Amino acid sequence: MDSGEFNPGRIRWDCRRGIKEAEYLLLPFFDRYFADLTLEQKRAFVLLLKEQDVDLFEWFTLRSEPEDEVLRNMVRLIMDRCASSS
Repeated sequence: MDSGEFNPGRIRWDCRRGIKEAEYLLLPFFDRYFADLTLEQKRAFVLLLKEQDVDLFEWFTLRSEPEDEVLRNMVRLIMDRCASSS
């Protein structure tokens, strides 16, 4: 997947979640930062969106961390960026 293969409308839609706590982080992060991410970070973000809502909730509430290093780094990036923009 290269940068031309990212469909912003689809990715933004996938940021909408059943658990609002995850959506409150994912949508603003996507709107503010996605365009400036590296290709690898964009891939990690899209990969993160494939995870279950319950897992995202656990990760974003710091109850646990993803086992996968790529996902763990993306969760940390989202948390850092959202904390600094508050």
